[in-house]
Amino acid sequence: MARTIQGKLEAKGSRFAIVVSRFNSFISDRLLTGAMDALERHGAASDDISIVWVPGSFEIPPIAKRLTLSKDYDAILCLGVLIRGETPHFDYLSSTVTKELGAIAIESGIPVINGILTCNTMEQAVDRAGLKTGNKGFDAATTAIEMVEVIKQL
Repeated sequence: MARTIQGKLEAKGSRFAIVVSRFNSFISDRLLTGAMDALERHGAASDDISIVWVPGSFEIPPIAKRLTLSKDYDAILCLGVLIRGETPHFDYLSSTVTKELGAIAIESGIPVINGILTCNTMEQAVDRAGLKTGNKGFDAATTAIEMVEVIKQL
């Protein structure tokens, strides 16, 4: 029979950092609330969670990198929102931030969870921060918990 490695949703004893963008804070605050809810529901102690606020989503990757280098955390959650505007700025930011977070995760071996919304409209962002489509901050936290558990089994 094949060996199966699979994460479970047990956050007790694991340490998490959450990097949150202040830009569009009425959305990112909701994402953070969802992430905290998920972590606490699954057993994370508040003392094992650190929250780092940064100005915008573009500033998240360098802080995520510093946090991985500290080796103080089992996973880093990155929360923010980028909303498409009239210029290509959105395309540059969303591409760069996504690529950098992936590179940090691969380089460090620590899960760096991309919970940054990339939405065409404000309505989409609001829906993904706790209305029609659930809370993507909650989803990011459960992903972080599961990834930590998978790594523990490897």
